[in-house]
Amino acid sequence: MGDKILLKANEELQPLGNGINVIVSEEHHFFTDTIILADFSKPKVYETAVELGTGCGTIPLIWSRENPPKHMYAVEIQENAADMARRSVEMNALESSITVINEDLRELKGKLNFGFFDVVVCNPPYKPLGTGIVSSGKSHSIVRHENTCTIEDVIKTASSLLRFGGRFCMCLRPDRLTESLLLMRKYLIEPKRLRMVQQRKDKAPKLFLAEGKRGGKEGGLNVMPVLLIEDESGNFSEEMMKIYGSFKEVK
Repeated sequence: MGDKILLKANEELQPLGNGINVIVSEEHHFFTDTIILADFSKPKVYETAVELGTGCGTIPLIWSRENPPKHMYAVEIQENAADMARRSVEMNALESSITVINEDLRELKGKLNFGFFDVVVCNPPYKPLGTGIVSSGKSHSIVRHENTCTIEDVIKTASSLLRFGGRFCMCLRPDRLTESLLLMRKYLIEPKRLRMVQQRKDKAPKLFLAEGKRGGKEGGLNVMPVLLIEDESGNFSEEMMKIYGSFKEVK
């Protein structure tokens, strides 16, 4: 099916590199944190992975650019976003590799196998409900605020989905770091990797990346060097250029 047939009004294609494209709109698109989380959480070729709250499906599509995992499931509660993700999967001829599920992540029992997955990843809503300025758009509000699920819902679901030794990866604002790590332990996901993300050297961290192991032995957290998005000249840092990979060629 041609790209024009797959696109609806107010949608456009965003190249991700290596011939992979994603359908985006003003409501459903992706940011730098999406690219960073996709790199941080990249599954191995023999693994099976789930993204909770996939939006337009960018992370599984990035994973598909090279050495894709065995299979990927993309869970999204918003019907229009899930539809965009499905059409992107179809457009890239990845139906055998990516399955999009339009469902509330709290209602996955019987729809995905619990205790089965190697990797679960999520970029959760970053503001608790009732804090900050609530967007007038429903889709933006769902992405930014916990009005359909909380961090605890995400981590509880991830723990249910993961096999023993499986990995959960997330990306969130630093002010929610303590809460997130405590919830991981509560649901038997032991934090094992932590990395702060800064725009530049002279700026405070804007994000953290965390990885935990289901059933992992307590302790042994590896605090990684800070990831700098920009260099001193305001350009992408050398590491960010590596993370973007072939995507940088089409930006």
